[in-house]
Amino acid sequence: MTTVDPVSPTVDPAPPPPMRLRELVFGAACAAAVRAAVRLGVADALDDTPMTVEDLATAVRTEPRTLRRLLRALSCQGVFTENADGTFAHTEMSRLLREDDPHSLRYIALWCTEPWTWDVWPKLDEAVRSGRNAFEDVYGKEFFTYLNEEAPESAYVFNRAMTTSSQQSARDVADLLDLRGAVSVADIGGGQGHVLASLLERHPTLHGTLLDLPGVVGNADPRLRDGGALSSRVRVVAGDCREDIPVQADVYIIKNILEWDDDSTRRALANVRAAARPGARVVVIENLVDDTPSMRFTTAMDLLLLLNVGGAKHTRQSMVDRLTDAGLLIGEIRPVNAYLHAFECTVPG
Repeated sequence: MTTVDPVSPTVDPAPPPPMRLRELVFGAACAAAVRAAVRLGVADALDDTPMTVEDLATAVRTEPRTLRRLLRALSCQGVFTENADGTFAHTEMSRLLREDDPHSLRYIALWCTEPWTWDVWPKLDEAVRSGRNAFEDVYGKEFFTYLNEEAPESAYVFNRAMTTSSQQSARDVADLLDLRGAVSVADIGGGQGHVLASLLERHPTLHGTLLDLPGVVGNADPRLRDGGALSSRVRVVAGDCREDIPVQADVYIIKNILEWDDDSTRRALANVRAAARPGARVVVIENLVDDTPSMRFTTAMDLLLLLNVGGAKHTRQSMVDRLTDAGLLIGEIRPVNAYLHAFECTVPG
């Protein structure tokens, strides 16, 4: 097999400040290029064998000249690479845009570049000035109401993105948590229940409860539904954790849901505290904006949360403050993976 040396332009990791600033203000072009590649299906069309731009253009039904321009913009960012013979090949990043990659970020890429994002980003100065979301000013509706009523395609992308993210992190959470000795676990605001399913598979004697909004748990992981492999050890409860948590368990998992406004976060934690028996464990899992390895990603998500729901990602200290205010005793704070941390807490006696 003949190998071909890549010739994609290498980019200086530390360009002079004027050029770096130019790159930053053209950041929308990078995001748009990734979105275009996903929507055109370029990564799916390109398999293990490098392809000419003409063959790729035929596969994804585009003009070769303009496809080359898109691939050139992506290649200098490390997404795809151009070989010396003019063919294009996958890189580690471009493979993450494939539908069939086990670590695919396809739907995350689409979610972060959905049409509404281009309308709200220019309003960031207004959101910073007012401290509230800009989404309702632009669309006249609360964020999730708009998605479900006016933008079904975007709602679908959101659900796929959250499912993908949950599935990928569920294995890491199951690897981290030692649940020996626990009889029951409750996943609060647990979405479709991927984390809960992974925990139950890991611990055959454990029983679990999944609590989330009716429209969410109605589409729970098939393993948890009636007739599913884990259904005999699961209770699915429809509800809003900000209103009530009618669940008692040895361990409560709260993952990536404490990003609302402060009042909603306070109410959710107070409800956990009220429901839990003395000595119960409460494991809160969140992205942190002061976590250096993922800081560029998490701080960007923090600003998007401000724009769409008026929410925020937490720093380590702000999370500690909220857990302490809720009356929880904080033990270890441990990394789950490159972008998540687990706060191990106990309900006092």
